Amino acid sequence: MTEYDYEELGLVAGLEIHQQLDTATKLFCDSPTVRREPEEATRTFTRYLHPTRSELGEMDEAALEESRVDREFEYLAYDTTCLVEEDDEPPAELDGEALDVVMQIAELMEMSVVDQVHVMRKIVVDGSNTSGFQRSSLVAQDGEIETSEDAVGIEDLMLEEESAQRIEERDDGVLYGLDRLGIPLVEIGTKPDIASPEQAREAAETIGMLLRSTGKVKRGLGTIRQDVNVSIADGARVEMKGVQSLDDIDDIVRNEVGRQVELLAIRDELQERDARVGDPQDVTDVFADSDSGVIRGALDSGGKVTGVRLAGFDGLVGRELQPDRRLGTELSDHAKRHGAGGIFHTDELPAYGVTEEEVEALREAVGAEPDDAVAIVAADAQTADLAIDAAAARAEAAIEGVPEETRGANDDGTTRYLRPLPGAARMYPETDVPPVEPDPSEVETPELLTEKVDRYQSEFGLDAGLAEQVAYGRRMPLFERAVDDGADPTFVAGLVESTVTELRRDDVAVENLDDGHLLAVVELVTDGDLAKEGVNEVLTLLAENPQLSAEEAVEEAGLSGVSEDEVRDAVVGVVERNEAQVEEEGMAAFSGLMGEAMGALRGRADGEVVSSVLREEIQKRA
Repeated sequence: MTEYDYEELGLVAGLEIHQQLDTATKLFCDSPTVRREPEEATRTFTRYLHPTRSELGEMDEAALEESRVDREFEYLAYDTTCLVEEDDEPPAELDGEALDVVMQIAELMEMSVVDQVHVMRKIVVDGSNTSGFQRSSLVAQDGEIETSEDAVGIEDLMLEEESAQRIEERDDGVLYGLDRLGIPLVEIGTKPDIASPEQAREAAETIGMLLRSTGKVKRGLGTIRQDVNVSIADGARVEMKGVQSLDDIDDIVRNEVGRQVELLAIRDELQERDARVGDPQDVTDVFADSDSGVIRGALDSGGKVTGVRLAGFDGLVGRELQPDRRLGTELSDHAKRHGAGGIFHTDELPAYGVTEEEVEALREAVGAEPDDAVAIVAADAQTADLAIDAAAARAEAAIEGVPEETRGANDDGTTRYLRPLPGAARMYPETDVPPVEPDPSEVETPELLTEKVDRYQSEFGLDAGLAEQVAYGRRMPLFERAVDDGADPTFVAGLVESTVTELRRDDVAVENLDDGHLLAVVELVTDGDLAKEGVNEVLTLLAENPQLSAEEAVEEAGLSGVSEDEVRDAVVGVVERNEAQVEEEGMAAFSGLMGEAMGALRGRADGEVVSSVLREEIQKRA
């Protein structure tokens, strides 16, 4: 990967962190924030969404482009879905628990909480909100976090409703699930203070640590998303959405810097060549007898082939901007937004069944010179026209340099075009929700995860590695609750970080175990009703039958606790069966007999108790 002098390039970057909160109910209704499987849906309904003008009569460009794609949106509703989520009832007041958590986050980032929280509507017409807008509110401003390079300012802290989960893409629309819609979502926007890919990642890690310190954020894939804004001195601000993993952030920044550097080099070359983009035209006749599968499929279905001359673009459409992504890929992304499968261009042809003769005929049909490139789209008539216009517009932008836009993050650290950058016209007041006057003084500042690691070592005697695992783990709140109730910290730490992992590796369905199961098992061990040696068997049973109580699982496993007299009887029996070995070896026989004694008790007795009794019985006979 190419290394750049980011200071010389004038790199400026900022982050937007979106984190779901783990509250009991959703932001504007009493529906639970529990996720559901699509097959649990009880009914469906459909919507068509269209953009609206702001109070000043303006239309947001991003929403307008989204609306040009005519799509039907279908929604999966559940037995927990409320009328607010279906947009059939006005929202209730802002959820108090969510607001308290956000004020805790504001305190951790040294932010100033606003005097009044006003809810706004943000236009979104991609179907992810049944109403056509997302409700969002500013809670705090002007904070700061520290990184090893320098401090990073926090611009604003928003409390929003999460969007619906995209379940399935269809030819004519999208299927969404309403279980996620309305979950409280905090959005943290940094100032553009980030000057390197490494600092971007460190800032995101620090914010993630602060969020998890509240103990009130959801964990797991999709519960936190990072958007990254990047620009260089001669480039443009580009927002990259949906970065799922912290490990990808530095690669995303590096690749975007590289993309902008390459686009600027292409710009300079195009301007030197006096490049221009021609008018799109119908070139169907050129491919009337084509054997290309893509083109043949479009024409046999009554479609057409449209093409556009890209004067001065020869050799540049195929130039790589990011790993395996070229300027032609950018043109193709724009065409795909209008329903086409993509584009072909002469930097890559002949290929895909298109012959050399067809390429020459194409170039002649659009009047292309040797330094020119040609792009084509094969689709139904309407899609072909819209898609070639979009590809041509993107080619025009290449002559100017780097366009401002919103891009989506790919798994390999590259990005793809999504839509134009949104503007201020997408926001307007929500008149159905009254403002709230928050009181930060009533909110307790949470302990940082870094502080928990130190405390777990000093107070509970956990080693550094285990202390960090527990503090940063998703079951940290469970650990603290169990220890507060009197459980042994070392045992609980091992249970949540080691035992559950071991069971998962043994193909036990540990995802069926909730905090209630684990706490109940810990309580049984603490009360002496279950030996630690029986925990794995009980948890396995609960994972297979989550409707069982912990007590029922113990009973079914035959692991009900035994008295010390019963333990002694079992141990005496083991010692008497091995009396000759005990007389000969004395205490050296302990190790072998311990395993036999535990086996005789089948995990119903605590190992420490069995060990103590066995030592006594051996000493009597040695």
